[in-house]
Amino acid sequence: MAEFFVSPTGDDSAPGTLERPFATLDRARHAARAAAGAVVVHLREGTHVLTETFALDEDDSGRDDHRIAYQAFGYGTDQQEQAVVSGGREITDWRERHGVWLAEVGDLDTRQLHVDGRRAERAALDRLPGEAKRTPTGYITDSTAPLSWQAPTGVEFVYRGVYPWTEARCGVASVVRDGDSTVITMAQPAFSWADDLYNSAWDGELMSGPGLPTRVENDPAFLTEPGTFVLDHSRLGKHVLHYRPRPGEHPLRTRVVAPALEVLLSATGTRDVSFRGLVFADATWLRPSGERGFLHYHGNGYYDGAGVEKVVVVEGQAWVTVPTEAETIPACVRLDATTGVRFERCRFTRIGATGLSAIESAGTTVHSCDFDTLSASAVSVSSSHHVLIEDNLVQHAGLDYSGSPGIALLNTENCTVSHNRISDVPHCGIVVGPGTGARILRNLVTDSMGTLADGGGIYVSGPQGDSPDNGAVVAGNVVKDTRTPYNFGLYTDYGAAWVTVEDNVVARADSTAVLQVSPPLENVVYRNNFWDADPVGSDAVPEGVTYEGNTTIADATELEAATAATQARAGLLRARETPVLR
Repeated sequence: MAEFFVSPTGDDSAPGTLERPFATLDRARHAARAAAGAVVVHLREGTHVLTETFALDEDDSGRDDHRIAYQAFGYGTDQQEQAVVSGGREITDWRERHGVWLAEVGDLDTRQLHVDGRRAERAALDRLPGEAKRTPTGYITDSTAPLSWQAPTGVEFVYRGVYPWTEARCGVASVVRDGDSTVITMAQPAFSWADDLYNSAWDGELMSGPGLPTRVENDPAFLTEPGTFVLDHSRLGKHVLHYRPRPGEHPLRTRVVAPALEVLLSATGTRDVSFRGLVFADATWLRPSGERGFLHYHGNGYYDGAGVEKVVVVEGQAWVTVPTEAETIPACVRLDATTGVRFERCRFTRIGATGLSAIESAGTTVHSCDFDTLSASAVSVSSSHHVLIEDNLVQHAGLDYSGSPGIALLNTENCTVSHNRISDVPHCGIVVGPGTGARILRNLVTDSMGTLADGGGIYVSGPQGDSPDNGAVVAGNVVKDTRTPYNFGLYTDYGAAWVTVEDNVVARADSTAVLQVSPPLENVVYRNNFWDADPVGSDAVPEGVTYEGNTTIADATELEAATAATQARAGLLRARETPVLR
């Protein structure tokens, strides 16, 4: 077995030994290519700062039935070191003005900031000032406050709940006075696209376009709360970072990191490579800052101008417009057409999009990893097969893109999501889109649906095969504390077919499950589940649903006692405490 060592204090002209390690992952990658047999690349303690994506391709694959592993030094022992693969840039040379720290950061662009490992929020207003109304190109308000915005072209409007399950973002193009009013013109094409996309009717009540913003972000004039920041990029190549410190923070003692890279690791066509015990941190995603904005539709999907169609939900009562095509929020660690890639006991943190994605890949394994402080999802798998997502801890996801589920499957075959612990997510815990053979087994989902509505702890939509042999199975899961109004602990939706939902436990949801949806469910079985309230539609079970052996126990203590064995088997396989976020 060949072994190479990489240290932040190493030297790429060194031989890559324990005593004389390389300095960069890229140098280690070249050495691994030239080695025969199994290869292990050990990353030593410290932050391995990337200035460009660490990219693997077919030539970086394992060979001759041997694997290549990138792992923290001492992996699997009590002496395992913390090796952080970071796309961040440390911000120094602060100057202080009126209680705010300022730093000239050149052409740095980012949407996140982390201070001593803690996520700082973008400074914001909770509404558009004054009496405002929408116009064809933006907004008009009787308040002059927007005229005091110092960098209006960097301001971003957030539309939370434009559909109950949707949150959009559009930028401002200009702010000008018009007599006693202020006219705000929005960036295009995002605003006109939003006007096309977000239209619906319910019981005769029409909704047209995005309406008024629910939040207004990113201007120095908004910096009133400690621990918030703004990036002013109004001057080309002369961006200025503003940060209002919290009590006790000092520019010489406080470590401030701005994520700069969008992709930390990409693997394309790579086979038989493992990543063990590494921390992937400090990445961003800049697309929402552009003129096309971020027009979220559902889950990880967003609209990019391809077209819109009208879908009737209830004939004569309700309809909604939806994208004819949707793009997917990208990941900061990306697998594309890979085979047999494994992530074991890694951590994904301070990530500005999705943590990890697998696209058109086979045999991917994500085992015993921790995902936290994520702008979007933890794991997204699409057009892939035989993927195992097991024993992972997912918490504090969807911090910037609230529709993002903790874990998402779309157009997959024979993929398993089992024994994961998912908590504190703004919408669904687990989403399964159309596919075949999904297995959602013994997961523990708590505190889902924290921000947006019309979703569930576990959400399954569309056809899931064409027979009981290749349909989806949702079994042995525990879903608790599904929080916002209008949610379902277990949610089979939008023409779900060939799904078996059995031996699950649901408590403290707005609705435990729903049997009557549009398009209707077909060949869906709800069997031997326990919950604290009857599902919607269980009093008149529709034709496409089998409903048998389910038990409703309203008393919380009795429900806990009756389901103790199921609850003991759900969640993480590993026995350890929740990690301390650093």
